[in-house]
Amino acid sequence: MDAARANAMQVSLGLPPSIGVGDPLLPFFHQLYFWDPQPPTTLGRDGHPKVGGLVPDMGLPRRMWAGGRLKFDTPILTGLPATRTSRCEKALHKEGRTGPLAFVTLRHEVWQDNALCLTEWQDLVYREDPDLPAPRSAAVAADIDEEEQIEISFDTTMLFRYSALTFNGHRIHYDLDYAKDVEGYDGLVVHGPLLAQHLMLMAQSSLGDLKEFSFRATSPLMHYETATLCRKGRKLWVRGPDGRLCMTATA
Repeated sequence: MDAARANAMQVSLGLPPSIGVGDPLLPFFHQLYFWDPQPPTTLGRDGHPKVGGLVPDMGLPRRMWAGGRLKFDTPILTGLPATRTSRCEKALHKEGRTGPLAFVTLRHEVWQDNALCLTEWQDLVYREDPDLPAPRSAAVAADIDEEEQIEISFDTTMLFRYSALTFNGHRIHYDLDYAKDVEGYDGLVVHGPLLAQHLMLMAQSSLGDLKEFSFRATSPLMHYETATLCRKGRKLWVRGPDGRLCMTATA
């Protein structure tokens, strides 16, 4: 677990690099590791590896990271090897208001020195391609009763750096033409896990070391939008510039 990679993430998030060999990783930083590079011939149109392996082929083209849950048992230390095991825990089809949906849950475990450090459940949603231009469903309004808030902005450089550090090839985060013309977004999409990362750091700063954290994406945030990170007790959320709810979380 290379400390240099963790420091690169800290700098990309606007934090001073402070993680040395033997120090614990910050929460969610494990996603910087365990890359699985695939040759171009095995990638799908969206830049992700083609489905049919760990992620079954659900017959729907659009992939979204809908949310997740993490259970922290033992800190992951830099400078030592670690192992991640992954399995598909659930895969099912449902009919939604906008058409067929597929839900996939992956379970990851990270082990170091024969100890289970964390367990992560990753929830993916697959959908049909949109009819362009497609009418937008009404967004849910976010609460405005937070006791702590942080305003945060994103740009294309930030999204590129985050994609590179997490080896996330999804084109909705860096290919504007693809994001708009194929998947129907208004701009580049801010990574859901990037929003969750900011909320985790906010929660840890205010509440102390995390034991569990769960999050759910509710509305995509575009790269040109300024968002507000909000916290009230152990509840956290992301509010878009128009007041819509983009993500909910519990620490």
